[in-house]
Amino acid sequence: MSSAPIASAAEPAEDFDGPHPKTGITKKGLSAGSIGLIGATVIGISCIAPAYTLTASIGPTAAAVGTQIPGIFLVGFIPMLLVALGYRELNNSMPDSGTSFTWATRAFGPWIGWMGGWGLIVATVVVLSNLAGVAVDFFYLMLSQVFSNPSLADLAFNVPVNIITCLAFMAGACYIAYRGMEATKSVQYVLVAFQLIVLVWFSVAALVHVANGTAFDALAFDANWFNPFAVPDFSAFAAGVSLSIFIFWGWDVTLTMNEETKNPKKTPGRAATLTVGIIFALYILITVSILMYSGLGTGEFGLGNEDIQGNVFAAIAGPIMGPFAILMSLAVLSSSASSLQSTFVGPARTMLAMGQYQAFPKKFGTISPRFKSPAYATIVAAIVAWVFYAVMRTLSTDVLTDTILTLGMMICFYYGVTAFACVWYFRAQAFASLRSFLVKFLSPLVGGVILTVIFVTTVIDSMSPEYGSGSNIGGLGLVFILGMVLLLGGVVLMLLMYRANPTFFRNETLKKGSSLDDA
Repeated sequence: MSSAPIASAAEPAEDFDGPHPKTGITKKGLSAGSIGLIGATVIGISCIAPAYTLTASIGPTAAAVGTQIPGIFLVGFIPMLLVALGYRELNNSMPDSGTSFTWATRAFGPWIGWMGGWGLIVATVVVLSNLAGVAVDFFYLMLSQVFSNPSLADLAFNVPVNIITCLAFMAGACYIAYRGMEATKSVQYVLVAFQLIVLVWFSVAALVHVANGTAFDALAFDANWFNPFAVPDFSAFAAGVSLSIFIFWGWDVTLTMNEETKNPKKTPGRAATLTVGIIFALYILITVSILMYSGLGTGEFGLGNEDIQGNVFAAIAGPIMGPFAILMSLAVLSSSASSLQSTFVGPARTMLAMGQYQAFPKKFGTISPRFKSPAYATIVAAIVAWVFYAVMRTLSTDVLTDTILTLGMMICFYYGVTAFACVWYFRAQAFASLRSFLVKFLSPLVGGVILTVIFVTTVIDSMSPEYGSGSNIGGLGLVFILGMVLLLGGVVLMLLMYRANPTFFRNETLKKGSSLDDA
């Protein structure tokens, strides 16, 4: 009998052409080794889209928590960092493009694993629609600035024109994503660098106005802004944290690329941690500078003005940057467009994995022979995201706010499932060393608990017809209805998949296990 050691759970993608005999994890046929640490970090920043997320979230966050925006962003950063540590450990052990789906299935079995994957897919579909909406708004704003014709900006409010323009953006982003990671990486280097330069420029210009006494409604810097416990009530606190979680969301795209990165066990986790750190520093700089320049009043450029809360940069870039304000319009446009393209990476690769493990129809598990990309899944993601946007644009009085709040709910759900999957999968090793206790047990556990509390609070609060934009159906808030339709729709689809092909649900493809079983 051979005395060779049994392969670990981290080895299947390297040592087996077919499914790993113990775990079922298999290669997907993606373009291996095409992305390094810098490339993965750039794509992670692109997916977060700092210019887009801030212009859409600073206003609603200010409305919820006032001057405590930096403190709330700090609280939102904490569970992201804690969960990122858990993600990194899971990726080290099981590098697989299915990420949340694969890891939750290995830890908890097929049913919870399927819903974890579904949560990631619907979250990214929601944000794809939101990204396209912001791209449309800033596209027409840019045209109005270029041609000095304010009426061109109003085209964004024409629903048929808006929806058709959104389709054009979605198709372009889908085409680049379809062509694989090399095309994605090349586009992102330019777009990410441009938006980061403009955002830093904007922040410095705002602080110069404050120093010169020319700010709109200057506030003196106060360290108490970083105190999240100064928020008056827990519902406002939860709403603010849900929004702040949204602005950090997207770093996990670096993990979904793990089968395409150099050193797949290490590079994705390092890129995720680096991405979150860079974004946190940038957000603090920008939020503090905006607070100091605009204040919270209801005046023309105050953050308390409801007319500018849905798109803060469009309103205040002019007085802050003067004739260079068009650069901010271009930055947000490039941010949303680049994120629209890079965000396809996550759902497409999750659906690819679900198709190959027979949790989805097998067609989703196919790749483009030429570009080594999940071609079919990418196209389906684009179509579904556009249809979702078209429906939301018709139903909601403020599509951006409602989709952001719905997205926050979905993020808390699937990040929470993945965090608890890390705790359970590594339970046998949790107390083997101090490091194991901190990164495989305590960090993901605390992060998962925080996200669960925020999820439950958001679900309860969103039932109010006044939640979000105030859009409601039958007295129930639209955000609550959207969240429940997405989650319960997943349950129905999961049961249909079980009836059509129970192979995955019988643990015959991707197998339940633990780190001890796979050692």
